[in-house]
Amino acid sequence: MSYLLATTLLQCFTEDNSCVMKSALWRLPPAETEDQTDVDQEGGSGSHHSSMNPLECLCELDTMQHGKEVKVSVFHPTDGSRVMSVVDNHFLLFDVGESSPKLISKGTLEGKGQPRFMTGKWNSHHKCTQFVTASECSIRSWDLREDNKQAWCIDGAHSQLVRDFDINPNKQYYIASGGDDGSTKFWDVRNPSEPVISISDHSHWVWAVRYNHFHDQLVLTSSSDARLVLTSVASISSEPDGHLGAPEDEVDSKNGRLADGILATYDQHEDSVYSVEWSVADPWTFASLSYDGRLVINKVPKAVKYKILL
Repeated sequence: MSYLLATTLLQCFTEDNSCVMKSALWRLPPAETEDQTDVDQEGGSGSHHSSMNPLECLCELDTMQHGKEVKVSVFHPTDGSRVMSVVDNHFLLFDVGESSPKLISKGTLEGKGQPRFMTGKWNSHHKCTQFVTASECSIRSWDLREDNKQAWCIDGAHSQLVRDFDINPNKQYYIASGGDDGSTKFWDVRNPSEPVISISDHSHWVWAVRYNHFHDQLVLTSSSDARLVLTSVASISSEPDGHLGAPEDEVDSKNGRLADGILATYDQHEDSVYSVEWSVADPWTFASLSYDGRLVINKVPKAVKYKILL
């Protein structure tokens, strides 16, 4: 079965030597079938006879009339025919279910000095009716049911630019953010006046913040200080005792709970670490990518893993 992939491209036009940022939809090649692989019944090894199929570009999203700098394009969490693209001070909702993408909704950030979005993400809670954006030092959520009106705002979330944020997959009102002030902050959007937790584990800009998809007490941050930090925020997670749903009197407070703080630091990179992502198949595996093109795969320390599971 083929899948669609939304990406942000940087295309060069040789006519005038200019560069333009665009988003495009690509079809992944079909998965390998048993007929395409020779499997040795005894040894379990095989040889691959099919050639590698290239990605197929289906179409490009028409964002040029709304701005030049495409920050991100992301699929709707549950509806594969919807794609949101963040461009300059706009977020654009496209219907890609037809032969050509169709713009069906548009939101705009108003303000002095031509403000621009840094990034944007769907909120998987509230039936996926909210889209969250970061701009300058603030984080905003937009209600798509109410003509893209602002649902809530964390004004001045960081003293400098907000680079990234992530929404807790298990607790609908909690988000984490990272910025140029080198800090990572955790917020309850019902009371955005001050962070629930604020930590400063990096000495430079925080480029990426990611909650673990299954165990939201585990949070990864990456920075321009060339480090990756695995942090515990068990006190505000959905399983603060390390045993989701377990009665309080059955929890060993000494051995069954992770304390808040740094769990591990990874310094395999030699340059700014721009991105980090958890594996969707294995909750204990994650990857990081740095400016010099180095991709590193790591795992959560076994001691941390067992403390959560046992």
